Amino acid sequence: MKNLQRKLQIEQLNNKFEKMSILKNMSVPSKGWLNSIRTTLNMSLKQFGKRLNITVQSAREIEERESSGSITLKNLSEAAEALNMRFVYGIIPKDESLKKMIEKRANELAKDIVLRTSQSMSLEDQENLPERIKQAISEKAEQINNEVPRYMWD
Repeated sequence: MKNLQRKLQIEQLNNKFEKMSILKNMSVPSKGWLNSIRTTLNMSLKQFGKRLNITVQSAREIEERESSGSITLKNLSEAAEALNMRFVYGIIPKDESLKKMIEKRANELAKDIVLRTSQSMSLEDQENLPERIKQAISEKAEQINNEVPRYMWD
């Protein structure tokens, strides 16, 4: 039951990631989104600050914090609202999807487990053939991939 639920969660997140994937190559403007949008709208820092009920200096600091990566999500959301924009936040997998990320990690872990076991067996003169090792890695990877156990992230 848990495996089916986890598979459904993975599928649902992957569907969301797929929609967001068009953003993966988008770069942030050099001075940040807030500055870029504000200047494109020809809005002064004074006007921006007034919309946020803060001083010009505080408005400048918000833009600087965004540019340096030290702004909070709350501040970014409030600043976007002041620019009549909607703040959107997301995280996407480096490996295209959660499924591929899990498969990759399961294969790495399975290889490590099987080769460790195989090495112990060879020390006891019970060495496996390369084909059997390959098959064992594949089977172990499938098992790990289906279960997605917590230890796979250690």
